Amino acid sequence: MKEYEIAIVGGGPAGIMAAIASNSKNVVILEKNQELGKKLLLTGGGRCNITNNKPIKKLLDSYDNKNFLKHSFYTLTNEMLLELFEDKGMKFIEEDNNRLFPESENSKDVLKVLKEYLKDVEIIYGFDVYDISKEDDFFYINDSIKASKVIVATGGMTYKETGSSGSGFKILDCKRTKLKLGLAPLIVNYDFEQIAGITLYNVKVSYKDKSYLDDVLITHKGLSGPAILNISNEISKDLDYDLLENYNVELDNVKIAIDLMPDINKEKLLSKLTKDFQAKGRVLLKNYLKFHLTNSFIPFFLHHTKIDGEVKLGNVLKEDKKKLVDALKGLELEIIGFNSALSKVTIGGIKTSAIDSKTMEYLDCEGLYFAGEILEPVGPSGGYNLKIAFSTGYLAGLSASKSI
Repeated sequence: MKEYEIAIVGGGPAGIMAAIASNSKNVVILEKNQELGKKLLLTGGGRCNITNNKPIKKLLDSYDNKNFLKHSFYTLTNEMLLELFEDKGMKFIEEDNNRLFPESENSKDVLKVLKEYLKDVEIIYGFDVYDISKEDDFFYINDSIKASKVIVATGGMTYKETGSSGSGFKILDCKRTKLKLGLAPLIVNYDFEQIAGITLYNVKVSYKDKSYLDDVLITHKGLSGPAILNISNEISKDLDYDLLENYNVELDNVKIAIDLMPDINKEKLLSKLTKDFQAKGRVLLKNYLKFHLTNSFIPFFLHHTKIDGEVKLGNVLKEDKKKLVDALKGLELEIIGFNSALSKVTIGGIKTSAIDSKTMEYLDCEGLYFAGEILEPVGPSGGYNLKIAFSTGYLAGLSASKSI
């Protein structure tokens, strides 16, 4: 039986960062796949949105569990995180909404740098953990690994092909919330075959009292893009289900609204349309809409709203003009499901109330730590969830090594 000071279960961003922070030569990463960071390689569409570069206080305000995350975020700040990569020659670019990417826009380069910090860390690939027990101040993993401290960073229950199969929840009977799909594309009750690939830029998507301003991508199955992924979190939180019991989530009478012109309110839009219709009376409505909507989206918009695009502006009835304004400011779409196979994160996990936020240690078991997506907190799209993984992983690794 091999013996280690620290055994880290899971070689994703949280597990890797825990190993880096431990700064010990007697650490092992137990990875079920044949490679590290399989899910990391997929983040940001393969470009790796490494973090969100908002000032730390504003960054924390983006999470429901900001008080729990505060200590880890200040322990590994964005400045410290980026310095780790910059010391290896990596440069970054910042895009809209403070999204930070490597200059190469290749997630493989991020993983390569992380691996450079693991030269003194033993990594055992193809190691599927099925049992963790504790006896006489030591942990025993699969009856083949003995460790003083264990850090569990096995991820959540989404993107299962990357190894995030919920194994951490099944191995350990720890206090947890219900697990739900997060940042998932939405399936709609319409045929989008003809308009798949269209992007609606900078629109506002709303569900009940929640809304997000960002891009929407129309796919063959439905809707994706940052605004949709974020609103999917609100829909998912609103439903009563648990992925460990049922992975096929059914939606009933769920609707979202898309404000296609968020920069102008209804009253001003109505006034603008009234003036334009009078001044350009001979122009067909479908041609006029080209000034406000993506050209290839207009046929669907007119068909869905049952508005006649062949009518001249001067002949548009008052009630149809109001109907047009309502549709432009709140195009309503019915959602019939989540594209669960593409859900990017898991909502929920090990309860924050069961974890010491200053160390990431499980309160009911000395020497057992949790980090990353297995924890309860979740953030929106845009680097927020990798930030959780890196910071909680770093704090867990630092705390475990200090306690030895």
